[in-house]
Amino acid sequence: MKIGYVRVSKEEQNEQLQIDALKKYGCEKLFQEKISGTAKHRPEFEKMKEVLRSGDELVVWDIDRLGRTTLELIMLVDDLNQKGILFKSLSQSLIDTTTETGEFVFKLFALLAEHERKRLIRRTKAGQEAARARGRMGGRPKGLSPHYQEITPMVVDAYKQQRSIRDIMKAFKIPSTATVYKILSESGVDFQIYHKNSK
Repeated sequence: MKIGYVRVSKEEQNEQLQIDALKKYGCEKLFQEKISGTAKHRPEFEKMKEVLRSGDELVVWDIDRLGRTTLELIMLVDDLNQKGILFKSLSQSLIDTTTETGEFVFKLFALLAEHERKRLIRRTKAGQEAARARGRMGGRPKGLSPHYQEITPMVVDAYKQQRSIRDIMKAFKIPSTATVYKILSESGVDFQIYHKNSK
């Protein structure tokens, strides 16, 4: 199934251009919302991700309709690739996984995503070592598996750097948001403070 995603900011009134282009391409289902790209929560975007299945094709007018930052776009495109979901941007001909060139671009996104994961891990490890040198590193939280106990300081550092939960899950291979919050909770992180700061 070809599924289209349409987003315009509250100030924009040109969503019909995107809708017409996506329908002309053959999209059978459209998800539309009028919301700023900087919004933390995009309801239709989340609904769309729930509907997408392996073999489907996600189509947008322009790739910037999907993500707020370059990092978010890289992570999203890599996630689509891993799930076997095709992706096409009507405005950027190179971003089209139905072609060989597009497949190459997808592989490039995957390499960039892996680079970002490694960079995040290196950065949080450096923060962990600096904190330990200052005598601020506490013991490992109980109630978690040995693996999660091991990565807890890095997860906490990433969260305090205002990384999104989704980015943290990808970087540290954590399967669910519940597990991320459990790690943070066991570490005594004040969610209210950091959520407020990240708005």
